[in-house]
Amino acid sequence: MYEQEKCKFAKTHEWAFIEGETAVVGISDHAQHEISDIVFVELPQKGAQVKAGERCCVIESVKSASDIFSPVSGEVVEVNEAVTADPALVNREPHAGGWLFKIKMSDPKEADSLLSFEAYKASL
Repeated sequence: MYEQEKCKFAKTHEWAFIEGETAVVGISDHAQHEISDIVFVELPQKGAQVKAGERCCVIESVKSASDIFSPVSGEVVEVNEAVTADPALVNREPHAGGWLFKIKMSDPKEADSLLSFEAYKASL
């Protein structure tokens, strides 16, 4: 489980759990509530280069499609195939089994610009 209190957050509601030079990325509990019943997740390709703040995947619910932005820059080193098989996992476990992908960060200092959990909560 990626405890939300230990995660960093983008203003666009993605979270990053930093493990050395790797960031595990998902969407916040708040975001999954707003998106509602998730029915499809399109993840980035393993090996893809992503940039902080740029669209990298899509989550679709019964009511809309939502772009997901990378909170940090780097290479996608792993994707969570479990959420493509069971998209509702993002709703049920946004900070556990519902993570989306992992990035080997090109600049780990980028994570310093993300919000703490307390700052993120205050921004809601």
